[in-house]
Amino acid sequence: MRQIPMLLTASVIAFHAAPLLAKQDAEPSGRSEPAVQTGQSVQAMSGAAIGSMRSGPERRFTGADLFDLAVASDPQISPDGRRIAYVRRSNDIMTDRQVSSVWLIDTDTGAEVPLAGSDGDAFNPRWSPNGDRLAYVSTENGGPQLWVRFMEGGETVRLTGLPTSPSSLAWSPDGRSIAYSMLVKDDGPTLGSAPSRKPEGAEWAEPLEIRDLLTYRADGQGYIEAGFEKIFLVPATGGAPRQLTYGRYHDGGPLSWAPDGSKLYFGANRSPDWESDPVESEIHVLDVASGGITRLTDRDGPDSHPAASPDGRLIAYLGFDDARRAYENDDLYVMNHDGSNARNLTSDWDFSPAGIIWDADGRAIYAQYDVSGETRVARIALDGSVRDVASGLSGGGLDRPYTGGSFSVSKDDAIAFTGGTATRPAEVRITRGGDARYLTDLNRSLRSVKALGEVRRIAARSSLDGLEIEGWLTLPPGYREGEQVPLILEIHGGPFAAYGPHFSTDNQLYAAAGYAVLSANPRGSTSYGEAFANQIDKAYPGNDYLDLVSIVDHAIALGIADPDQLFVTGGSGGGVLTSWIVGKTNRFKAAATQKPVINWTTQALTADNPAFFGPYWIGSLPWEDPETYWRLSPLSLVGNVETPTLVVVGSEDYRTPVSESEQYYTALRLRGVPTALVKVPGASHGGFAARPSQSAAKASAILAWFERYRSGWIRPAANR
Repeated sequence: MRQIPMLLTASVIAFHAAPLLAKQDAEPSGRSEPAVQTGQSVQAMSGAAIGSMRSGPERRFTGADLFDLAVASDPQISPDGRRIAYVRRSNDIMTDRQVSSVWLIDTDTGAEVPLAGSDGDAFNPRWSPNGDRLAYVSTENGGPQLWVRFMEGGETVRLTGLPTSPSSLAWSPDGRSIAYSMLVKDDGPTLGSAPSRKPEGAEWAEPLEIRDLLTYRADGQGYIEAGFEKIFLVPATGGAPRQLTYGRYHDGGPLSWAPDGSKLYFGANRSPDWESDPVESEIHVLDVASGGITRLTDRDGPDSHPAASPDGRLIAYLGFDDARRAYENDDLYVMNHDGSNARNLTSDWDFSPAGIIWDADGRAIYAQYDVSGETRVARIALDGSVRDVASGLSGGGLDRPYTGGSFSVSKDDAIAFTGGTATRPAEVRITRGGDARYLTDLNRSLRSVKALGEVRRIAARSSLDGLEIEGWLTLPPGYREGEQVPLILEIHGGPFAAYGPHFSTDNQLYAAAGYAVLSANPRGSTSYGEAFANQIDKAYPGNDYLDLVSIVDHAIALGIADPDQLFVTGGSGGGVLTSWIVGKTNRFKAAATQKPVINWTTQALTADNPAFFGPYWIGSLPWEDPETYWRLSPLSLVGNVETPTLVVVGSEDYRTPVSESEQYYTALRLRGVPTALVKVPGASHGGFAARPSQSAAKASAILAWFERYRSGWIRPAANR
């Protein structure tokens, strides 16, 4: 998949007053009591309770439980298949942040030992070619540096003392060197100078900040430091790193070595107009000895993620022809090592491969892909035939049930991957051609105590054209068949992304409060083919609204959703659609729009990828077609809104900037519609739920808002 949605995805950049909210305007009447009592405080709803008042363990999933969760990621199986190094991510209650450590698993016995991360974060483990050493990045004793563990004796050595973080680690075939990419800072542009005569002891203002790049800030980074990503080489026993690439463009990973160790392959846009062409990149080959670089591909569209075959004859890579559409499937290509005879292996396969790895015999390529909200691993032969070899991958995030996960393959075709279920966060699993087995059980104690909501697949035909729309319904724990319960429609971001039967803390918190939660995939979602995703090309938001209403109606028809107790929320692209929905209908009792786009003109000119959003999503720049920009903006419908709508955003969001949410909040206030503005301090767009306390508090605030308006509201006569 290669698009730039608002939600941050693996392949490209994508779109994805709390105490006051708990107070009720009026007591509800004529309804059964919810699991969270009316008027209950936000603190109580987040799971805080007095232990001495309990007669047993707290069975509900609560906000406090977020600190007890752990997930597996980046499983790297050793070449001989005997061991797996993986990253364990857990939440530290003292620092209120996620910490990462590297653990080692024996694939036969399942025995685990920690390798790194007891003093600082550790991540990005990569095995040497013969499996005798493990490289990784660690923040032990300071900033992120490259370390190597000698597996036989257990010795560990720090290889680097770098000014910025290394990434895209790649061992040379002989195990003597490690290539990596890293940001090389420069001084940035200057204009004039401040007065030179500064008196001794004087305290002057900070110097001017001058920016001259089209994209001068990025979500999760803030204002971009001057510099460019470059490729380096360092001896695997330590020594001075050597910079291999230069110039005013970014040369990044993943990196792939030629089997003889003489060349490195990488993808980059090294054209003079790289800033204004956000989708373009080509495959390049770097001669390690001379530093000479040769471009191997040349087309209008991105070519990336090169991987050299075991014998060095072929290069596999991902790419597509740029048709200026909002979404494109990636295709898997192979070409000769000199760039000749390129051919598409997946032209008849309507999915988007990712994470490509050659089979050790050189006759096929492994890739993961999404289908109907689930993630699998396929083996794609050089004749284009495809067969699944692993399923049940998971790991797209904790707060919402996105597709995702990762995998690696040993020389004997054992596949290690992260997998889970709708009620089990991602674990390390392994398959050797048969049924996959779990090697970790990171949340065993939590799962043994907590009653989680059951998740069911449902599907409905869209009222627009009969297109099947799939979704997953999380039920309140202990749900009884035939019981009608309040429903939260929770809309995914992207919008080019997908929900599936994956673990979600938000959904489980909502379910624990007595709500059913519907996570649906309207047109525009990925994993249903390229045509399904492009149903919203240059028309978003629009008909996806009808898909969402149709599947809500189906949940009502099933006898689960109470038609008089409907609520709606969503983040990023889901925030766009939440704001669109309340401008189209008054069916929902209350709404919470999270980090939305409200005005496409301001979004296109203030977001962190201005070369993409306007041309690819709208089809023009704001001054070229202002009517379309306004017609697709939820702000154009604000005059219709009567639904109490909470607005939630991270204070450091540069993907859907804070000004988008502030516009909507102000417009709702001017209209007299009940609203409140909730900012998550220090949170970026992609890191919206990164701090456990904030993630729990955000979900609690949304629940409190919904509880406030369970009985609806009446606009004062003076405001009618």
